[in-house]
Amino acid sequence: MKAVLCVRHGPAEELELHDLPDPVAGPGEVVVEVAAIGLNFFDTLIIRDLYQTKPELPFSPGGEFAGRVVALGAGVTQPRIGTRVCGYASYGAAREKVVVRADRLAEVPDELDLVRAAGLIVTYGTSLYALRERGELKSGETLAVLGASGGVGLAAVELGKILGAKVIACASSAPKLAFARAHGADMGIDYTQEDLKLRLKELGGEGGIDMVFDPVGGDQSEQALRALGWCGRLMVIGFAAGEIPKLPLNLLLLKNCDARGVAFGTQARRDGAWLTATVKELLGYAHSGRISAHVDATFPLEQTAQALDEIAGRRVKGKVVLTTGL
Repeated sequence: MKAVLCVRHGPAEELELHDLPDPVAGPGEVVVEVAAIGLNFFDTLIIRDLYQTKPELPFSPGGEFAGRVVALGAGVTQPRIGTRVCGYASYGAAREKVVVRADRLAEVPDELDLVRAAGLIVTYGTSLYALRERGELKSGETLAVLGASGGVGLAAVELGKILGAKVIACASSAPKLAFARAHGADMGIDYTQEDLKLRLKELGGEGGIDMVFDPVGGDQSEQALRALGWCGRLMVIGFAAGEIPKLPLNLLLLKNCDARGVAFGTQARRDGAWLTATVKELLGYAHSGRISAHVDATFPLEQTAQALDEIAGRRVKGKVVLTTGL
């Protein structure tokens, strides 16, 4: 099988395509022939050794995948050979076959294509975990989403609407805002043209903003924090802007508000049953059309470096997915 390998830490251009022996399933495992691999911002970091997860070299990037089961390990009766499945891995999915635990897979409905299935686990899983479990978002509350046209931002916009929130999309250009509005956002702020704090306060009204979903970091984090209302929540998702902000903690005290971290990957590894249930829920939303699972572009496995460069350059609306041709 072919596999994209990080053999030394560095930029995406240094990734290599190798031929490796086909994997063999152990007890409780299955082999999945991979059709599609979802890429995420953390993939641009893990290959440069800048992410909290630090796999031994060599390894494959790619944290989510979809395909068909082609072999069963000892003791496995479900899923059956030929079943269309998707799953989450911290890394290692950018290859033509993967070995995974059978109980960590979710069956993909026949009407949902594998490319979209491969791209929804991390972004929508992160957003649902942030909004519902960690953030306790309530129907009728006001949610501001930074980076609203990116993969995880778009997911927060769509899931925020499902949970009954009024959603303010915040992005760095008019086309990105239009994209977020087309996917359900009620209002929009271009923070390259408007003062983010002042505009959020205006749109939040007397009660202020109840929740900020922040996968961006940088200067926008403190501005958004200052716009929170009483008992508001700043959900810390990541730092796509490249700068980890240092927030003045007196703001949390004065506003009686919270800054809450969201570590989807850690939660997924700690609680496999929760992960499987969450993925099944999200597949149901995609199958019924309640979420778009939007894929901005696909790249063949051989062009993984180009795909990661698109993500690093913040040029993606929704997701980028690799395809194997299988």
